[in-house]
Amino acid sequence: MAGNTRGTSPAPPKASDDPLATLASLPGVADSVASVRKGVDRVYGHRIMRRRSNEVTSEAALRGARGSAALSGADWALEEVRRRTDFGVEGEPRTVGAALRLTAEAGQLLSVWRQSPLRVLARLHLVAASGGGQGSAEAEGRHGPGGAADDTVGRPRLAAEPVDEPLIELPLPDADEVAGRLDGLSRLLLTGTAAPALVTAAVVHGELLALRPFATCNGLVARAAERIVLIGSGLDPKSICPAEVGHAELGRAAYVAALEGYVSGTPEGVAAWIAHCGRAVELGVRESTAVCEALQRGAA
Repeated sequence: MAGNTRGTSPAPPKASDDPLATLASLPGVADSVASVRKGVDRVYGHRIMRRRSNEVTSEAALRGARGSAALSGADWALEEVRRRTDFGVEGEPRTVGAALRLTAEAGQLLSVWRQSPLRVLARLHLVAASGGGQGSAEAEGRHGPGGAADDTVGRPRLAAEPVDEPLIELPLPDADEVAGRLDGLSRLLLTGTAAPALVTAAVVHGELLALRPFATCNGLVARAAERIVLIGSGLDPKSICPAEVGHAELGRAAYVAALEGYVSGTPEGVAAWIAHCGRAVELGVRESTAVCEALQRGAA
């Protein structure tokens, strides 16, 4: 948040009332947090950031969207994503279009996130699943794949409603558990935390993947929410460190394995997931550092 040291939150509660801060004390997490902060500070200090930060932000958004889409099964080359304008309502084009829309939307939702994280999650799902037609998602009405009217879009799933998230095959919590855990997550975020931004972002990301609260697009929404936390916390206010790039580079198998550790609830598993997310941010930093170097050479 503006005016804060990157990666911290204002007026944190006492640690005993702060479950997220407790996670920061897990073995290895402090090292991950320190490594991420060092990398982020380094890229923010690059001379290109003084003059051309908007270009770096735009490129990071594009690369982040490509990475998120790849993890959801649409692994397109960056230049293909860059040149295409025809993102349909089915298959891989729909997934890439959804990832691009979410990345563009994430930075616009920071003030709402601070007041109502659940409202933002509903909005993210609406944007992802809208089909990408002309006009806003609200103006179009709620649409699912193929543009058909779908009242599951923009709200958590109800009992017995199916989930289309084939790349995440973990046991699916029922609707009541989803509602309870989403409410608990929202309360944690609204209360405030002394936890570093990386820890909060990893928990938000992990919870959404574990719960898969929507009928579709849960992975895309989870990664967009992680982006919002990293921006809004002040760790990455210009959104130039695309964790989605790192998650994609580390690979789907490592992503799912780390998520399984988080879902296990063991200290080791949760710490490993946070470390995985930290490594993803560091790889995003590396990507944007390369962009800065290319801009400096006049090669981009």
